[in-house]
Amino acid sequence: MDVSSIGSLSTALSQAQTGDAVSTLVLKKAMQIQEQNALQFLQALPQVSNNPPNLGNSVDVRV
Repeated sequence: MDVSSIGSLSTALSQAQTGDAVSTLVLKKAMQIQEQNALQFLQALPQVSNNPPNLGNSVDVRV
């Protein structure tokens, strides 16, 4: 094996690891943004009013 090829292989592996780390950080940031958007969406939903206690207690399943 050529000494210069070992050096280029080491550089290529280092670049791949750096690329993987950057991709992981970008993915984490995108997930954080989506989480924040989902929380804002849930907070924006109107509160459910109090329904009568008999509402939703039975379901007619006959066809």
